[in-house]
Amino acid sequence: MQLYQLSGGTRRDEPEGSQPSRRLGGAGVDRGGVVGQQAQRTARRRKLGTALRAAREGAQISVAGAAEAVRGDSSKISRVETGRQRLTRLELDTLLDLYRVTDEKAREWLIALASEDRKRTWWGEHRDMLPGGFKENLTLESDAARIAVYQPQVVPGLLQTRAYAKAVMSGSPDPWTDEDLDFYTDFRIKRQRVFDREKPPQYLCVMQEGVIRQRIGGAAVMAAQVRRLLAMSCQPGIVIQIVPFSQSTFTCSGSAFYLYSYAGPIDLDVVQISLLDSALYLEEDEAVAKYRWAFERLRASALSAEQSVELMTSVANGLEQE
Repeated sequence: MQLYQLSGGTRRDEPEGSQPSRRLGGAGVDRGGVVGQQAQRTARRRKLGTALRAAREGAQISVAGAAEAVRGDSSKISRVETGRQRLTRLELDTLLDLYRVTDEKAREWLIALASEDRKRTWWGEHRDMLPGGFKENLTLESDAARIAVYQPQVVPGLLQTRAYAKAVMSGSPDPWTDEDLDFYTDFRIKRQRVFDREKPPQYLCVMQEGVIRQRIGGAAVMAAQVRRLLAMSCQPGIVIQIVPFSQSTFTCSGSAFYLYSYAGPIDLDVVQISLLDSALYLEEDEAVAKYRWAFERLRASALSAEQSVELMTSVANGLEQE
């Protein structure tokens, strides 16, 4: 049986009033708010639920029929399909049989997705100190096979130096204690472990020229940051392109966005749009397609990777002479 794509909808993670003392926010920070149940809907669980719903509908099985097969009620199937509840391995196998999912690769992928959701994460020890939306971002980031980023304002978090990250987060509209600032700066750098995975994600980044020219933290901090970009651009699978001031082609892209793509037989890409104190996530096929188009337009309007290296080298040299 073939699994069909299913649009997941649009979600906006709004910040709650009762947040832990350490929280992430502020201009240019990779962040997300949190709503109660939404915090428990991990990216892995939501992808699994979306795939199971597509399989159920493809097999023309009712929600009630699926619930009966796993000795549950209809609300359980609804919670599973919206990523709010886990299945046991036996329940998952039962549903896959009921939905006539016979393709071995598809079954293995879905079973692996369910297993991954139960694994410990490197940030688990800090779970209680992280906003739910930020945990969502970490899950999206850690599972992605490809991350495409457009940033018109600041260097993306996965490419930042510690000094630059601290300078960026110091501009937050939220009050910070020194302890908070150090905690999240260190955490930002730990996120860069994603590139140390056995199979690291392909990382495509497009930035406006102003990002590398604005002296966030001062000339010395910015010079080190641009040197960091140059070093990262030498790594396999990482491509950094700069849209120059001289570019006359305009692409209406709005704010910064991240497009996460995943390996597997089902297209379950997610777009994350950075807002001031939260993040907007898009999963509908049409919405995701628009951001894919925008990203390719931005790449086409940017300098090539080689030309971008030349520009960044020139900018770094200039900053170091100040």
